[in-house]
Amino acid sequence: MTFCKVKHLFTVPIAITCFTRGLDIRKEKADVLCPGGCPLEEFSVFGNIVYASVSSICGAAIHRGVISNSGGPVRIYSLPGRENYSSVVANGIQSQTLSRWSASFTVTKGKSGTQEATGQAVSTARPAIGKRLKKTPEKKTGNKDCKADIAFLIDGSFNIGQRRFNLQKNFVGKVALMLGIGTEGPHVGLVQASEHPQIEFYLKNFTSAKDVLFAIKEVGFRGGNSNTGKALKHTAQKFFTEDTGVRKGIPKVVVVFIDGWPSDDIEEAGIVAREFGVNVFIVSVAKPIPEELGMVQDVAFVDKAVCRNNGFFSYHMPNWFGTTKYVKPLVQKLCTHEQMMCSKTCYNSVNIAFLVDGSSSIGESNFRLMLEFVSNIAKTFEISDIGAKIAAVQFTYDQRTEFSFTDYSTKENVLAVIRNIRYMSGGTATGDAISFTVRNVFGPMRDSPNKNFLVVVTDGQSYDDVRGPAAAAHDTGITIFSVGVAWAPLDDLKDMASKPKESHAFFTREFTGLEPIVSDVIRGICRDFLESQQ
Repeated sequence: MTFCKVKHLFTVPIAITCFTRGLDIRKEKADVLCPGGCPLEEFSVFGNIVYASVSSICGAAIHRGVISNSGGPVRIYSLPGRENYSSVVANGIQSQTLSRWSASFTVTKGKSGTQEATGQAVSTARPAIGKRLKKTPEKKTGNKDCKADIAFLIDGSFNIGQRRFNLQKNFVGKVALMLGIGTEGPHVGLVQASEHPQIEFYLKNFTSAKDVLFAIKEVGFRGGNSNTGKALKHTAQKFFTEDTGVRKGIPKVVVVFIDGWPSDDIEEAGIVAREFGVNVFIVSVAKPIPEELGMVQDVAFVDKAVCRNNGFFSYHMPNWFGTTKYVKPLVQKLCTHEQMMCSKTCYNSVNIAFLVDGSSSIGESNFRLMLEFVSNIAKTFEISDIGAKIAAVQFTYDQRTEFSFTDYSTKENVLAVIRNIRYMSGGTATGDAISFTVRNVFGPMRDSPNKNFLVVVTDGQSYDDVRGPAAAAHDTGITIFSVGVAWAPLDDLKDMASKPKESHAFFTREFTGLEPIVSDVIRGICRDFLESQQ
């Protein structure tokens, strides 16, 4: 009897690391083996079910539930690129959004070995076990002397065209490479200005120069008008958030590339960026020639958009050819943190003390409305040990420091303490209360770099003089906003308020009328802060 000998050929999975990406596997279909114990918080995963090829294969497999964090075999299928990779939390991994990528993949459960029958002799040799697992690579810390969160706002309009757009990307890539991107160094993202702004990738998406360069290469040309002002405003408001990777205490920077001139107003966008603490740099290329100036809305657009019109924040290149020599000087500017004057904002660089009337005429329920008014102002600011600071004093004939500037360094704690302030009840001596606050609350902060503000909230006439104590407070650099309710005399409010009186003194007949005044006080604080920085 003749027996057919059957050989079982084993296709052994390729051993990969935790951070091997889809683009590293150059096959339409492949079986891979993920190691166990990968750090979930360090995975870069973009999408859900279908993942951008820059994603970690093992991270995608855990995200989809194909394997657990103990590792295992995974089958990967290459797919075409797409737009709008979604962000989903699954199995302990938060995937990220990505607007566009040139290639994708999906994953299914793999097998430890696949068999194929043949009519040849059986080999008893042990199958190959694949390459030895490499040690998981450590993420590079980057240039620690250049900590900055940087958005490159590139020109994607018809003004620049496809060819110069690609040259622009090459230049941005060289700048990104020289910056020294890393976990503890600069982080970068990219926004494209065209008809409508498009955030191509955020700060948190990539923390290695290699991945950033690949991401920049993948960005496609959009075309349309060069609405740079619209894009800058969008970037200042939407790009720099905690959810998108902005870091506490790190300078926020936008490098705006303008080929020619913007199609819209950029001055307002510059003001918004400064209010949000963003340092705007303008890199202008190919300035308009005299014959083109009639088409430019504002020939001084660079000076009006930058953080400060002092020459430091503006940078010019004659064209996009031979730009390598311009890379290092620009990087040096971006790494000179002591020059980032717009990092300080009215939201993170102020000390605000609230002087709250606790007299008998107010009553418990109205006192609670006053505290709600105080809370609504306080919660707008970035309260922290290195940011804005809040204090509160309650007064009748006596004064009581409810909490000082150094007692609480988180917004949650400050708001909780404000809610729990107990109503004193008594007379009204506002002048003494101002002197007490200047001496005991602002006195210990005399060396603080923050600008000082005092918000006085009262419902009646003071039994003592307010003009002298208020003038003394003004002389020490404290800006006073006076807010009167019910029987508070307008003369007292004006005597206490800083100049111009009409924008620093407010009055409402009812305690419920305090709520609309919240935004007026906040705007006033920001206006005064910006004027003090000029």
